[in-house]
Amino acid sequence: MRTNGPVITAWSAVSPFGIGAAPFRAGLRAGRPAVDAEVPGGPENERARLVPGFDAREVLGRKGTRSMDRVTALALTAVGRVLGPDAGGTTAADGSPRPGTGPFPDATSGGSKPTGLVLGTTTGSPQSIMDFTRDSITGERPYLVDPARFPNTVMNCAAGRSAIRYGLRGPNATIAGGRSAGLLALKYAHRLQRNDRADTVLCGGAEEYMPVRGWLHHHSRRTGSDGAAAVPGSGGPVLGEGCAVLRLDPAGTLPDGTGLAEVAALEFGVVTGTLGIREVLASCLRRALSRTPFTADSVWAVAPCQAPGAAGVAERDALAEVLGSASPLRLACSDLIGDTAAAAATFQIAAVLALAHSSPAAVDRAALVTSVDQDGTVGCAVLRLLPGAASHGRDTAA
Repeated sequence: MRTNGPVITAWSAVSPFGIGAAPFRAGLRAGRPAVDAEVPGGPENERARLVPGFDAREVLGRKGTRSMDRVTALALTAVGRVLGPDAGGTTAADGSPRPGTGPFPDATSGGSKPTGLVLGTTTGSPQSIMDFTRDSITGERPYLVDPARFPNTVMNCAAGRSAIRYGLRGPNATIAGGRSAGLLALKYAHRLQRNDRADTVLCGGAEEYMPVRGWLHHHSRRTGSDGAAAVPGSGGPVLGEGCAVLRLDPAGTLPDGTGLAEVAALEFGVVTGTLGIREVLASCLRRALSRTPFTADSVWAVAPCQAPGAAGVAERDALAEVLGSASPLRLACSDLIGDTAAAAATFQIAAVLALAHSSPAAVDRAALVTSVDQDGTVGCAVLRLLPGAASHGRDTAA
């Protein structure tokens, strides 16, 4: 089957299972939720699934990390891993390294144009925004704030600092889209390639867990907002954090069938007063499948975002409506690593790639990834799994 869409050629993750593709893959296969941790300063009885033992200075070194916030450090780590030798799928089918996948790639990463980066977010770092604002109010003078921490309050801080650190001189964009941010970032990356703005593009999503995010989530738990009741200690899903990043290459730059997965279709919709989540998502899924050679019986796996409350029920109903009697593998990523918000959709894609590893039955079949954000954005992706997804050749994940 000829590859027409952009191709995912590498991925990595910094997740509550650990740093790198291998811990993420191992955690998914074990099927056990990541460890919950109580976070000082958060709501009473609130627990979260954090990247274990993550410290920016230990992971990234002392230079430039004194004032770095957590979401930026998570993004820098994941971007570095997907460019480095331990990404999940950075080798070609014959085991040789792909061009431009070293720790500090050249400006073009093997293509004719500099590498781009598109990162999904919710609001950047709400902790940094509120801390900086508080300092400007409580300080002796409003301007007596730490100027080194001001960049952390800007939504595109993580993407910008990643580009600077790794020499990514192509287009650099930040997409604010909540749970849909990962799919929106993937769409934006494809648009950059289609419009000849970039060849290789890294795309993904990042979300931190800090006390402020815990409080914001705590106070938003009400029916009609995120669909979860405001019950202290039990309302809504456990929050998670992390960053997942994909490397996206144009189909024309790779031999047919190589890589991990082809992005065969992407579709989005918006919930309105007359059309609910189920109707909009089902329509998106049908449109997406109609643009590919796949039918419901061709779907190997489904990775829903598992939105809480009524939104999650509508998501399940839409998938059941479109898939009918088909029974693909279902990946419950959120059950294992928590609600990772802006990073969720990219983690769902990473979960598909992780479980397709060493699974020859997945090759040339489809995987569906769905996303539902509380603000009404609905999206889905159809991925065609390629031979590289089943690890033809050496896997270098660490």
